[in-house]
Amino acid sequence: MDVNSSFWSGLGCGISIALSVYALKKYLVGGSSVATTAKKFASNTEYKLVLVVRTDLNMSKGKIAAQCGHAAVGAFEKAQKKDPEGLKLWQLTGQAKIALKTDSVDEIKQISDNAKKMGLITSLIRDAGRTQIAANSITVLGVGPAPKDIVDQVTGHLKLL
Repeated sequence: MDVNSSFWSGLGCGISIALSVYALKKYLVGGSSVATTAKKFASNTEYKLVLVVRTDLNMSKGKIAAQCGHAAVGAFEKAQKKDPEGLKLWQLTGQAKIALKTDSVDEIKQISDNAKKMGLITSLIRDAGRTQIAANSITVLGVGPAPKDIVDQVTGHLKLL
């Protein structure tokens, strides 16, 4: 390979890398620095959205699914406004959603309060009361999306649904 070929190959690689970093930066965080973007993308942090379901209400499987859907959509919409960078990282890392259970309205309220104190996104769902559940009953709490280790600080004691 002569000097000209090496030069053009090196220039092509440099341009490709620069364009890749630029695209990654724009996709992940809009105007943040390249260093910040690279750190977030290379992070080993897993992101997740937890759905805490009240089992004491004896909801059918279909009702639980619908209420979890409301909580997931609510959390997603809040994340779009409050933490778009975290939302994008959650999307890039598989969009993990974990369903956990509690048998107490008091516990779901306490988890919601603790999550808010930690700065986590929450989506507390109250039923409209048209079918199985009394109107205004709290059915599901969405926590996140956020780094797994932070979400686990408020929901780690719960069992899988």
